[in-house]
Amino acid sequence: MHELIFIKLGGSLITDKRRQAVARCEVIQRLAREIGEAAEHNRHLRILLGHGSGSFGHWEANRYGTRDGVREDKEWRGFARVSAAALRLNRLVTEIFTDEGVPVLSLQPSAAALAHEGSILRYETEPIKRALEHRLIPIVFGDVMFDTARGGTILSTEDIFVYLAQVFRPSWIILLGNTPGVLMDKGTVIPLITPELHAQVQAYLQGSAYTDVTGGMANKVKQMLTLTQRQPGVRVRIMSGHQPGLLAQTLRAPDKATAGTLIAAMPPGGTP
Repeated sequence: MHELIFIKLGGSLITDKRRQAVARCEVIQRLAREIGEAAEHNRHLRILLGHGSGSFGHWEANRYGTRDGVREDKEWRGFARVSAAALRLNRLVTEIFTDEGVPVLSLQPSAAALAHEGSILRYETEPIKRALEHRLIPIVFGDVMFDTARGGTILSTEDIFVYLAQVFRPSWIILLGNTPGVLMDKGTVIPLITPELHAQVQAYLQGSAYTDVTGGMANKVKQMLTLTQRQPGVRVRIMSGHQPGLLAQTLRAPDKATAGTLIAAMPPGGTP
């Protein structure tokens, strides 16, 4: 029986958000090796990979206000520029994974989906399904999207994961970033967030320190918590992508992993 895991490489992890369009190629390369090794080690493992746009897409998106809507000619030119920036990073990620021998297949979200009021209305998922069947690793990413109400908008990788989770039912979603998990004010990792604990940790949730048009950590936690309530079989782990070997270790035994922050409908063991 196959196990499906969604993995996101955070934009702040794989790019330098302080400098426009600067990728951290060595980080992408290391993570590609870890994902490739995990997939080879367990032939029943299926992976859907996503990545943020970091300092490629977010700078352009912030400049044009693309997420809030696209109506004027200048805004549509910005829409195209945001798309081009996101694609540049995606091509780089795809090339690095391919060079490391990992069989990835990039599937551009803006060519497959339509939004309404900033939420995905429909998404053509058959190419993803077929890629997974053939042990390929489909890649999606934060991207622009046509929107029936706003004209255009931007959807984050988390937005896309939430929609695709309804279709593909992953067992785990792993969100890799710069921090070792969701942090309290003194830098201590919050080990577990459930619906019952959410109110207690809300005060500690902080947005991204740099330009992020798609909501930062607080929105990420809220989205994932809502998803786990709707689909209790899905668990989410927010963890660092900087520690060598940590992702590979987590992928080998995700149910036994303890790194980072676990977001779940209920605590391990089954009682809220």
